[in-house]
Amino acid sequence: MSRAERFPMIDTARAAEWVGRTEEAWGRLTPQLAGMLKAAVGHKRLIDRDTRCSALLPRLWHWAAFPEFVPLADLGEDGHPKLGRFLPPLDFKRRMWAAGRLNFHGSLRIGERLRRKSVIKAVTPKSGGTGEMVFVTVAHEIEGENGAFIEEEQDIVYLHIPDTYAPPKRTPEIEDPDFDETVPVNEARLFRFSAATYNAHRIHYDLPYAREVEKYPALVTHGPMQAIMLIDAATRHAGEAPKRFRFRGVHPMFHDHDLRLLGKRAPGSRMMTLGTAAPAKDGSAGYLGMTAEAGWT
Repeated sequence: MSRAERFPMIDTARAAEWVGRTEEAWGRLTPQLAGMLKAAVGHKRLIDRDTRCSALLPRLWHWAAFPEFVPLADLGEDGHPKLGRFLPPLDFKRRMWAAGRLNFHGSLRIGERLRRKSVIKAVTPKSGGTGEMVFVTVAHEIEGENGAFIEEEQDIVYLHIPDTYAPPKRTPEIEDPDFDETVPVNEARLFRFSAATYNAHRIHYDLPYAREVEKYPALVTHGPMQAIMLIDAATRHAGEAPKRFRFRGVHPMFHDHDLRLLGKRAPGSRMMTLGTAAPAKDGSAGYLGMTAEAGWT
């Protein structure tokens, strides 16, 4: 059976035409933006970050350095920039950042001018419990002024919006973690993170839209925010920032419950297993929202 026969709703030929497309952007994380991001992800255990010009850029904070200044007329109903400029315009109404893989070479600085070179590496139709979907893999290289750079791959998933909310299968939380920290989550934190990253996706701040259109039970906690909190926790507990990091969203987390940060490192290992988790409730164990792995080699 051909791919077109397996995925009749997906124009696979058209999708394949987008593989190899490139984009270049220039940006920087100013001290003002760094302060906004620090306030958005802040909690009592967070390292007291220096957000002045030339201070070290914390891992993953480069995500706020390249805001897309898209006119309101060019936003889709969901608040994302309309498809077709760089990402392929496939016939799906839901789009999410599903996973990422990063390698860090040196350290970037707050206020430093950054260059991001991007290329679409793959457009891959798949079928799962929620039906048809497409994964778009985008590779980025973020270069600083003094030789430091980041290699990054992002997996963006396109999905159909379901008629009702159907949560995915739960992933058990990490057993016997070395740390289990609780971070308060509410509407204000989600709004601040959306503002710091210039993210207008309505599932993070528009409760009627999240419930009535995308069928979520509450506002969705940002995946990138969870990843930033996890890599910060890994840095604090290891005493140094990791050189490699990978993450994957496995279950939505919502604004009506706090977020737990879990981590476990085998004795003598240069790797740490990480995850965000929902709080245990009514005597039942929690479950993971994001799985991640940090490495120092």
